Formats: sequence, C-alpha cells, structure tokens
Amino acid sequence: MFLGVCRPVLTTLLLAAALPAMSAPTPGSAPMAGAAPVASTAVLVEIRDAIGPATGDHFLRALEHAEEIHAQLLVLVLDTPGGLDAAMRDMIQGILASSVPVVTFVAPSGARAASAGTFILYASHIAAMAPGTNLGAATPIPIGGAEPAGDGDKGATPPGKEDANRKEAPAGSASDRKAVNDAIAYIRSLADLRGREVQFAEAAVREAASLPAQQALERKVIDLMAADVPELLTLLDGREVKLPHETRTLRTAGLIVERFEMDWRTSLLAVLTNP
Repeated sequence: MFLGVCRPVLTTLLLAAALPAMSAPTPGSAPMAGAAPVASTAVLVEIRDAIGPATGDHFLRALEHAEEIHAQLLVLVLDTPGGLDAAMRDMIQGILASSVPVVTFVAPSGARAASAGTFILYASHIAAMAPGTNLGAATPIPIGGAEPAGDGDKGATPPGKEDANRKEAPAGSASDRKAVNDAIAYIRSLADLRGREVQFAEAAVREAASLPAQQALERKVIDLMAADVPELLTLLDGREVKLPHETRTLRTAGLIVERFEMDWRTSLLAVLTNP
C-alpha cells in the first residue's frame, strides 16, 4: 500500500490542530531538561502500522530527540503494510540528513516492511530483519485501491527472475506510468546511496516483487539478520556507517536502550489519519 495522493482536508486540519501539542516527548521517554548528552544511549522507536502523517511525525520527533542527546544510534523497529508517499518521503529525508545513524529493524518474526516500508529500509544507514519477516511489494497504488495495470505477479519473485518477468515499460494510464517510473528512480537512488541491490529494488516497484529475510540478506538487500534488539546491538558493534559529514564506527556494546513512546495525541491522530 504505497499511496501517492494528497491528504484529505480533514487530515490537514487535524494535524494543524494537534501536532503543535505533540512537540514534547512522552514523560519518562526522554532525559530531563538540562541533562548531559547521552552517547551511550540507543533511542528505540516503533512503528507497527501504516505510514501516515502521525507515524511519520512520531518518527521524526524521535530522530530529533536522538540528535539532541547525541545518541549512538536510533533503532526503528518496523512492521508496516505501507502508507502515504508524502509521509514516507518526509521520513526518508530525515534519515538522509541525520547526524545519528538510523538502523531500521523489521521485527518481530512475522512482521513486514511492505511498500513504503521497503523504501525506508533501503534509505536507512543499516537495514536489518528478523527471521520470518519479508519486504517488497512496493508498486504505487492510488487511494481507492486500484493498482496500475500490468504490474505483474503479486507473489514472491524467485531470486534472479526479475529481469525475465520485467516488461519494457509499465502498462496502464499515463499517471500510473509516471508514478511507477518516479518510484523506480527514487528507490534506485536509495539503493545506489547505500550500496544495496538495485535489481530487486526496481522489481519491488515495477512487479511488486517480495523477498523473505534470508534471501534479502543473501542478495545484499539488507545488512544483517537478528532475532531481537539485544542481538541486533551485539551484531552492530564495530560496524562503520557513512553519515552526511563523517564515517562513524558504532560502539553498541552495553548501550542503554531508551524507548521513545507515542503519546495519546499521536496515537489518536494515527487512527484518524490511517491511510
């Protein structure tokens, strides 16, 4: 469910009224004012729903908080069927400009990073998945549910078969082709930036191809697999990540994990603006 249309007027009005009140972190989720930078902290934020204005804002506030306390990294635990194009791109822009490494972790087992989640995974400094998870199926779909015609089989695509199944150009209306080609160019640019496999990235958009975690690791779509967050942090220790102005070596052994919780206003807005 990768949706590229404008938000309804009602959503805009609700956001305008509610978001200013959501600027403060949930009590207990952040250090007290005046606290010293916490370089030994990993900020953890969870998104277990569609990507929309509220969930996107929640993530960006978590990222801002991580930067303010000079956290070692931010871990995004993700389980999403997809969401709105505008909210997804806001999140990705935040990741690309971040001075704190962002690790997107598709978890727990049974979770997915479909559609917009695939783009976020590709954009992250480190992409990780738990066993029994999947990603892909990233073909743009307008609100209303009509998919671009001729976008191929929706099932999992066998490894290496994307080229054989690919059409010369996506079928459907001119607007469908524009949306698909724009999405392909975007995810290819993210794949190039992070050194991830481009072939599957394009197939995920053009053909709605999907991959389970193990195949994603073998094909270098993701960087690692972990059963849970503690194992993830263990595997991350000593890894290098490229930030906008430096290359940083992660020191994740013994990190304090601070959860950035969604407050009641954001939770309510997430329900009201769920695409």
